[in-house]
Amino acid sequence: MIKSLNELLINKADLVAGVDEVGRGPLAGPVVAAAVILDPNKPIDNLCDSKKLTAKQRLFLSKKIKLYSLAWSIGRAEVGEIDKLNILQASLLAMKRAIEALAVKPDIVLVDGKYTPDVDFKKIAIIKGDNFISEISAASIIAKVERDNEMIALDKIYPGYGFSSHKGYPTKQHLESLEKLGITDIHRCTFSPVSKYIYIEFYYEFYSFAFTYGIFIS
Repeated sequence: MIKSLNELLINKADLVAGVDEVGRGPLAGPVVAAAVILDPNKPIDNLCDSKKLTAKQRLFLSKKIKLYSLAWSIGRAEVGEIDKLNILQASLLAMKRAIEALAVKPDIVLVDGKYTPDVDFKKIAIIKGDNFISEISAASIIAKVERDNEMIALDKIYPGYGFSSHKGYPTKQHLESLEKLGITDIHRCTFSPVSKYIYIEFYYEFYSFAFTYGIFIS
């Protein structure tokens, strides 16, 4: 549980923001973070880690969170930023953007996980905080709904990959579609096995070029 000093800081804070991210594990799409300041006068039941809820439950709770919270916001890091920075730093960047986008400024920020983003607020990292900190649970829910909706929309732009079902995670369907169709602009090039297909495509194009122009490689 939270250490006593952290508990004291939290209890003294009037405005507590919870922050969480979604999308560290997928091979495609952005990482999305959310920040939420709940209204203590408008409690919301059944808040928990978004992964423990059905899609229907998440959507219902997401609407309630946005309606009843004092403030909420979304931050994100794009595929290019993930490849450039690495997924941890990109996740922290998405969290930073979410926190700084809050219309109401918090007294303290509670972040799910081991690390905190670089923001000018008191902050505490809480491992598995989305299981028992309502503000973090709320953030995990709206971040999950936001990212899932985006991946469903991207499925129409990039048909055949199944983004609407697996949301970019490395499922059997996704891996098979990568082998059949190749990579897209929304795939994370530094992630394995995406990087493998970049290597394969490069050598296929290189040898096709060499064969076309009569260049022989020993």
